[in-house]
Amino acid sequence: MASSSASPAPAPAGDSLRQKRILSSKLYLEIPSSKAPVIYSPAYDISFLGLEKLHPFDSAKWGRICRYLTREGHLEKQRVVEPLEACKEDLLVVHTEAYLNSLKSSFRVANIVEVPPVSLVPNWIVQKKLLYPFRKQVGGSILSAKLAVERGWSINVGGGFHHCSATEGGGFCAYADISLCIQFAFVRLNISSVLIIDLDAHQGNGHENDFANDGRVYTLDMYNASIYPFDFAAMQYIDQKIELASGTKTDEYLEKLDQALEVCKSRFQPQLIVYNAGTDILDGDPLGRLKVSPEGVVTRDEKVFRFARDQNIPLLMLTSGGYMKSSARVIADSIINLSNKNLIELGCQLGSETTCD
Repeated sequence: MASSSASPAPAPAGDSLRQKRILSSKLYLEIPSSKAPVIYSPAYDISFLGLEKLHPFDSAKWGRICRYLTREGHLEKQRVVEPLEACKEDLLVVHTEAYLNSLKSSFRVANIVEVPPVSLVPNWIVQKKLLYPFRKQVGGSILSAKLAVERGWSINVGGGFHHCSATEGGGFCAYADISLCIQFAFVRLNISSVLIIDLDAHQGNGHENDFANDGRVYTLDMYNASIYPFDFAAMQYIDQKIELASGTKTDEYLEKLDQALEVCKSRFQPQLIVYNAGTDILDGDPLGRLKVSPEGVVTRDEKVFRFARDQNIPLLMLTSGGYMKSSARVIADSIINLSNKNLIELGCQLGSETTCD
């Protein structure tokens, strides 16, 4: 397992500015061993003049996941890691200046988050109430790679904005946190091979476009082929593509996952796994249109963590999409199951009364 104190990997020619930005970033905090590699901030949750209710995404799910874990005694509040906000220089590691400038238009942001009334809100409010929470989650995703390498695993209770690329946002994804955390890992963690396991119900076209011709990144993407984003250009960059039909049920889903992981094991030997663990595969999700049970999601996550553990590969998990109120409960149950199966160590004291704010 690579050490976070390893010397930075040499940057490709012409990439010195990116490397300089990564090396000067403050996002890689030193986290004491008294903390668990679970990353969350109350700032993740979006409360935006009620406009957040106009999108099916549960914009308070991140806080509810954390509260389930702490109130039920599985994770002490003081053991949760709070990340810093990704600043402009951090975002420029992947994003273009033109793209970041486009977010100064409320109309542009409204299109990305698919809530038209946002276009009528002054941009300073959009920045504070909507984009700031996203930037905090990006900081969490970037930090999660460092923690995963140090501890063997990490969970960012947020992030997974897999529809956003360097130059284009969409699908409620304004920043490319997956691409960013990988670029930081290349330089700061001396990582040279990353596996993305994207099990959100939607195709992860953002990171696929960003790493289109980068042999250091291998993508396993299992998604419903009959829903957004229909990015056929990005599809050609998927190393291992598993297309599902709408209505795919739990048993078939888990069987296809087992087969995919077995193939992946023989094709690529990564030093880090980025696991995009969307819960929009749940039966009843209005956007995912699959029929996987809550127990199936818990089993799915266990399979991925076990895959990483069996090969001694550090893994970071991002919670990504999930458009039902029940998603938070399912994610919390999955994290509890991972702890019970000794695939992660929360260091909890059962019966703790501490809660997340």
